[in-house]
Amino acid sequence: MGKLTKNQKLALEKIEAGKIYTLKEAAEKVKEITFTKFDASVDIDVRLGVDPRKANQMVRGVVSLPHGTGKQVRVLVLCSSDAEAGAKEAGADYVGLDEYIEKIKGGWTDIDVIITQPAIMSKIGALGRVLGPRGLMPNPKSGTVTVDVAKAVKEVKQGKIDFKVDKNGIVHASIGKVSFDPEKIRDNAKEFVNTLIKLKPATAKGTYLKSIYLSSTMSPGLKIDVKSIDE
Repeated sequence: MGKLTKNQKLALEKIEAGKIYTLKEAAEKVKEITFTKFDASVDIDVRLGVDPRKANQMVRGVVSLPHGTGKQVRVLVLCSSDAEAGAKEAGADYVGLDEYIEKIKGGWTDIDVIITQPAIMSKIGALGRVLGPRGLMPNPKSGTVTVDVAKAVKEVKQGKIDFKVDKNGIVHASIGKVSFDPEKIRDNAKEFVNTLIKLKPATAKGTYLKSIYLSSTMSPGLKIDVKSIDE
């Protein structure tokens, strides 16, 4: 293990060893243990009692965080010409079709989300090798393939995020910024966890929410009492 920095030592001094925090406590504490010079992201990690290797236990979905993520999300809309004006009005950063497909083929991926229409997906299929590894491929399940691209842009800009359990059974998401009030961090975390609960596969056995941790960029993780989510 590498040598701890001064800020890492300060953060650890503020954490009680072995303590399991309520969500309310963790939302306050995560602000205290963050010493970055920038506005760090607040992240949540939830270990689920599922086997992601089984198709009927894959947990994937979307959630609209009540207070947004605090991030400036760069949105590209690939659409027909008649939908361009609505997408721009909704706040899309880039709108077009063929010219952006060519840019992506050339390696351009300076975006966070791509939204498109069902009729356009046949053109985007060839971009899978570029977009897939970066998690940018539009998907109907995440709401990024839709006939109403303007509505989708507004939702993403207001804090809608998509998530998927990884091969280790963990779902990770950024749910805010350290500059948020503790109440906003708590609200976003509750909304995220409650969405996971609604998505529990019928085939999942035993404990579903195995553990929940809250952290910020470069901070230690705080273990949360699962029972405190609804307090």
